[in-house]
Amino acid sequence: MKNSVLIGLIVSLLFVAGCQDDPIPKPKAKMRLEYPQGKLAELETENFSFKYNELAIAELNDDKAFTISYPEMKGAIFLSYMKIDGNLEKLIHDSKRLSYEHAAKADNIVEQPYVNPNKRVYGALFEVQGNAASQSQFFVTDSTSHFLTGSVYFYTKPNYDSILPAAAYLQNDIRGIIETLEWKH
Repeated sequence: MKNSVLIGLIVSLLFVAGCQDDPIPKPKAKMRLEYPQGKLAELETENFSFKYNELAIAELNDDKAFTISYPEMKGAIFLSYMKIDGNLEKLIHDSKRLSYEHAAKADNIVEQPYVNPNKRVYGALFEVQGNAASQSQFFVTDSTSHFLTGSVYFYTKPNYDSILPAAAYLQNDIRGIIETLEWKH
């Protein structure tokens, strides 16, 4: 009886000691980047107007080039405007070529066409996935007079995983620019 009580006590102690969870190291935390949704401000030129995120800083570089800077993200959207003078095919070809030049570093390039016949805005948005220099590029035109291109660049070495939240945010702002774009005639 004495032996059975001793064995029961040892088994109980082993059972209690064996049921504790082993300490597991926690994975390294990754910073969650969230950016506020800004209100819309309007950029107006003699050829077009659009709305952009007011948290950004819009600057006129020269009479045909603009920069919409996002200092918090260390990134910018660069815009260039051109008049169409019988060279629409060349302008579209050059825009697509510029987008696909990133294919060497990109994992994938997704082309998303855009068509809004009511505002006469036609074009495409290129989402560049991977460690390319530019994460998004686009062009829009009215197909007769106006042509606008844009690219997203970050002031840092491209590391797709690290800049993905900021790239997605700026790509969403590009969609807003395209959707609110109005040509002046």
